[in-house]
Amino acid sequence: MTGRRRTRSTFRTTLRAPFRLSALAVCAALAAGCGVIPGTSDASGGGDITVMTWAPQDTNATNKPGMPAMAQAYARWINSNGGLNGRKLKILTCNDRNDRVTAVKCARRAVDEDVVAVVGSYSQFGDDFLGPLASAGIPFIGGYGVTNDEFTNPMSYPVNGGSPALLAGLGKELATVCGPVALIRPDSIAGDQLPQLLDSGLKAGGHAEALDQLAPEDATEYGTQAKRALERTTDTETETEAGTGSETEKKGCVVPALGDRTNTFMDSFRRDREDYPDVRTANVLGSVDQTVINANGGKSGPYEDSYITGWYPVASDARWDDMKKVINEEAFDDDRIDPQDAGVQTTWIAYTVLKAVVESLDGEVSSTTVRRALDDGLQVSTGGLTPTLRWRFEDLLSVVGFPRLVNAQVTLQVVRDGRLVAARKGFINTTKLLENAADG
Repeated sequence: MTGRRRTRSTFRTTLRAPFRLSALAVCAALAAGCGVIPGTSDASGGGDITVMTWAPQDTNATNKPGMPAMAQAYARWINSNGGLNGRKLKILTCNDRNDRVTAVKCARRAVDEDVVAVVGSYSQFGDDFLGPLASAGIPFIGGYGVTNDEFTNPMSYPVNGGSPALLAGLGKELATVCGPVALIRPDSIAGDQLPQLLDSGLKAGGHAEALDQLAPEDATEYGTQAKRALERTTDTETETEAGTGSETEKKGCVVPALGDRTNTFMDSFRRDREDYPDVRTANVLGSVDQTVINANGGKSGPYEDSYITGWYPVASDARWDDMKKVINEEAFDDDRIDPQDAGVQTTWIAYTVLKAVVESLDGEVSSTTVRRALDDGLQVSTGGLTPTLRWRFEDLLSVVGFPRLVNAQVTLQVVRDGRLVAARKGFINTTKLLENAADG
């Protein structure tokens, strides 16, 4: 696989009259057809609409198998109901394996297959995979938001505020309830971006910066890191030296941001916390969901009373009913698809955007027409799961460092009696917090 976009030559022939073919005959003879390439549809309404969804699977770090599985379920549902404007939706999937080289291979495959868009995908290597997509003019719709590159590349159309918004919003909330705060995050490129974002929220609430702890992304236990976090968040002397005054009287807060390894960290944390004064835990959705809370003891586990920020309403909200109906009808026995998973939810919203784009087009569906519709101000309603989305230049929030950001709103949730519930109604706008993070 070279990663180069396939070229199609236009042949000039000087055949003698008996052997000349009419233009119509030439078109019929060519498998690709005249002016139509795989992944596009002509004005007559024929041809599949081909897109790709990728995510890491079967790795020792973060895995998101539910995202491509949700995409395939969505396609089955759409196609069983007449397709997108009468066209069949074809899904290509790719496993990026949390590997930089493989992520680029996924992007190059998308280019080689001439997909209309890459939709609802997860990868830690935005700086690598977005280059090939941008060169080919392929839009990246509704990525998970795990890297800042998704909020800078002009081919990216994010549907949420990514990790930046979640951490900034969480920091703002923890500033009012926490003593010392320890952030345990991956020793990775994606992890390097996290402290500044959490600190923007903490500082906005008049709190000291978080204590930054690096941890291996693929460890099988985190006893050393858990003990260190407990020591640092229960050390009142350290907080006095940091100039935080009365914060020493508040519980310390431990914020593990390790993706799928958050659960592994909490196993170690739960074993060691009894030897230390009481502390609070907090997190972002994506690292923690209801299944993780249940696996860690429910209301008797370490997540009880934890604050958790998410991009969308809680999974029990009625606004998710349409997604759950599709899962029940098309993937009831597919245990990869959890409606409480933020990756699954993001993929649903990303395909909601794709559907709106295709339905707005009159004629050809291609990467160019999809991108043009998005750039020209198509408004997409997600049924209240997000604010109305639109990606015109004037709709971008102009946050320094995040020029493609159009939705910086998050929700605040809390674990009560072992259940993840809304801590307050509506969304919290983190735009100003992200501006402060960029200035810092």
